[in-house]
Amino acid sequence: MKPHLLAAALALLPFTAHAAGGKLLLTGGVSSIDGAAGGGLTPWALIGSNATQDEWGATAFASLARTGDYRLRAAGVAVGIDDRVELSLARQRFDAGATGAALGLPGLVLRQDIAGAKWRIAGDAVLDSDSAMPQLAIGLLAKRADAAGLAPTLAALGARPDGVDAYLSATKLLLAQGLLLNATVRWTRANQNGLLGFGSSGQRGFSLLPEVSMAWLLNRTLAIGAEYRAKPDKLNPSPLGAGLKEDDWADVFVAWAPNKRVSVTAAWLDLGRIVPGVQPRRQRGGYVSMQLAH
Repeated sequence: MKPHLLAAALALLPFTAHAAGGKLLLTGGVSSIDGAAGGGLTPWALIGSNATQDEWGATAFASLARTGDYRLRAAGVAVGIDDRVELSLARQRFDAGATGAALGLPGLVLRQDIAGAKWRIAGDAVLDSDSAMPQLAIGLLAKRADAAGLAPTLAALGARPDGVDAYLSATKLLLAQGLLLNATVRWTRANQNGLLGFGSSGQRGFSLLPEVSMAWLLNRTLAIGAEYRAKPDKLNPSPLGAGLKEDDWADVFVAWAPNKRVSVTAAWLDLGRIVPGVQPRRQRGGYVSMQLAH
């Protein structure tokens, strides 16, 4: 997705929604870095926007994450249809900082475009809140990376510039306790979420990995929680990929939704070691995201 297309989509947001919707605050999740509704790091089974049955709704988001050595920007839009289907577009920009210079590529910036689709296949998080039934959804994230000057190195490692993640999410909302629990399994071969391509010559297969989230609703407008996301390690086993070991991700977050139109999420991130052969310290830092919904 080109920047001018994203800007046009954001401008059209007020006109794409059929209704303002009647969802409870924060029960549509927030926008993940990949564009799908959920937490910041992982998708949930919830369908984004305020739309309920027989309605259309839309969201737009912008996020920024900063660690000791890197910066990631993400922005995108999503449409929720009938509280059953979600379609999303997102773009990511990763500034490599001093790592790019150490690799002989000063000013290195990695980019990625993501198109997502999610289908709610069973359950209703709100209506089934007093039963054991979770809301279930399956999703696809089609990704294409632009690794700029790093592309020849990734190609030599056998990493492809595009790939698809598939996932199954189960979200359980316990309204009486103010608790939301989510478990996702992701089928992926993405290197650093796809920013470093997909797979390698020695690791072409997909990995099935868990992701878990928990959120506690302190009141109707404020929630705190935590996430954990397991990651594949496709580049490191290759002799050429030594020093590219991939660590799991985690965060703790607070989300505030003063009304149905706006939500703000802030988090503390631990992304492990990214390119440890160049920057050996763990990449910890802050994350902030704003979402507009209709």
